[in-house]
Amino acid sequence: MTRPVQILVALVLTALWGAGIYAAHAAGHLRFLDRLEATLTDWRTQVRGVQRPPDVVTIVAIDDTVVKRGGSYPLPRADLARVVDTIVQFKPKVVAIDLLLVDRSAAIGDATLANTLATGPMVLAAAAIFPSASETVEPSSAGPLAVLPQAERFLLPLPAFADHAEVGVVNVATGQSGSPLSVPMLFRTHDKVELSFPLRVATRALDKPLTIASDHLMLGERAVPTDADFALPITYYGPRRTIRTVSAQSIFDGTLDRTAIENRIVVIGASVAGGGDFYPTPFDSLMPGVEVVSTAITHLVAGDGIVRDYRVHVADALAAILLPMLLVGLLAWRRSALGIMAAAAVMIAWASLNAFAFTHGVWLNAATTLAAAVPPVAIFAGVQLWVGGRRTQYLTAKSSSLARLQAPAVQEWLARDPNFLSKPVRQNAAVVFIDLSGFTGLSEQTDPDAIQEVLKAFHALIDRTAVDCGGTITGFLGDGAMILFGLPGAMPDDAARALKCAIDLHRGIERWIASLPPAIGDRLGFKIGAHFGDIVASRLGESHQHITATGDTVNVANRLMEVAVQNDARLALSDTLLDAADFHGAPDGTLSGPILARVRGRSGVVTVWFWRDQSGPGHAATKAEVIS
Repeated sequence: MTRPVQILVALVLTALWGAGIYAAHAAGHLRFLDRLEATLTDWRTQVRGVQRPPDVVTIVAIDDTVVKRGGSYPLPRADLARVVDTIVQFKPKVVAIDLLLVDRSAAIGDATLANTLATGPMVLAAAAIFPSASETVEPSSAGPLAVLPQAERFLLPLPAFADHAEVGVVNVATGQSGSPLSVPMLFRTHDKVELSFPLRVATRALDKPLTIASDHLMLGERAVPTDADFALPITYYGPRRTIRTVSAQSIFDGTLDRTAIENRIVVIGASVAGGGDFYPTPFDSLMPGVEVVSTAITHLVAGDGIVRDYRVHVADALAAILLPMLLVGLLAWRRSALGIMAAAAVMIAWASLNAFAFTHGVWLNAATTLAAAVPPVAIFAGVQLWVGGRRTQYLTAKSSSLARLQAPAVQEWLARDPNFLSKPVRQNAAVVFIDLSGFTGLSEQTDPDAIQEVLKAFHALIDRTAVDCGGTITGFLGDGAMILFGLPGAMPDDAARALKCAIDLHRGIERWIASLPPAIGDRLGFKIGAHFGDIVASRLGESHQHITATGDTVNVANRLMEVAVQNDARLALSDTLLDAADFHGAPDGTLSGPILARVRGRSGVVTVWFWRDQSGPGHAATKAEVIS
């Protein structure tokens, strides 16, 4: 499978994973993501910081001070009637009582409260009772109200109270962490639908008609964006008492400030320790339920709530699919630190955009997108690392193989320029040929394993000598080799290094043959030819290429081996090579010649010299003879 196809498959699988995660969570599965989302929501709320709420609601708290004065909780109905009566006299828009008045009390107290409720605009709290811990939706129901949480029944205020007030359901929806994340606006049983307490209060305070659309609510002409199940997402302004709060004790003391009540929404609720509902929020470990309800009322009246409607869910779905694809694409595009940095930059940009949207009133899901992005990116990155490791091993092995076939300078050049010698290059170079004599006959009569060991040792000696002198072995020719000096570029000392290589080979091969068993060493000899001149260097082959050289210089160097044998020598050197190397002899070797020799495949003659080791038998020429 080609790499583009592999990347395409990875992107398709990533998109399917993201779509599957989003669909599974939207269907009510993967509930652990709700806990993660609640935690991330708390963090984003704290990053946003405390906000100044619109000053439309006043909470009259039945707090510890009131309980200490009265000595009991719940507050006696007569005392509650006094609180309500005082508030009504200050002319609020609406009085909302966030207390469940479902049980009978003293007859006088109930009658007094009932009469008081008739004196002003009132909304009383009811509660929805569900058959299980979770609110359920009947899948067979039709219409937009099918998504409403279905209660078993409603716990309503006593008729004596409900006859003088409107009623709203006060339940809130909490996340996995226990923190209220939204307030359902509508509830239903098998035969009726009830408005929530905050929605009933807001409708009465605004005096606007309520319209239930397919995916949102309308308060008069203003749209109230809600979640998929007509729940109002809430975002907290700050810690408890951020919304204006006064103690009910100020009513009993006669110190209640009229401006805190007049023309405002007043919510009466409990904040006494050990009584009423308390919830954890991003700012408080315990916030009274009346403040959560008041937050929802403020959102509805002021229109400053956080948006998490169907358009936001579409954006969440796109993010769950496209963000992982983008990250995987970046990692595939740049399989390096640059790709990782680009992917990290995209993640930071997404996180910043998510937080920015939250602080500006749009609640984009973070947990689902992370669940959609992290696993495929981690798996793809792991596969990339594994493939990269395998590729590194392959390249290391290939480099090792190349090191055995090419000189270090050529290796470095090929690494920098992979197209080196893709087009033939004409230049000056020195060429050395070496060949074993008698090897063919020996191989016919000797064990193949022994012959193989001989050949390996011979090649290893040539390799070491060529590398030490900076030459390039362009090929092992069975029992011989061709060594080139002048790659990757012609150097002034190419001829001198070729001459040194030829002499070192002469000595090294001579010692090596002497170390072999007589049955083998006595039957082997060698010959070396070296020449300097114009060559054509190129790369031959298609899928398996090798560097080689052609031209008259190569042919002459090869034929000089024959000239050496014909003149009872082992190393034949052209006059051109000696001149280019500026060679004047050495104290431990002798030159004899020159002679004018004809070589096959070439017209004219070549001036040839023969080099012999001074320590070799029968070659006791003096240095003067060498230079003459």
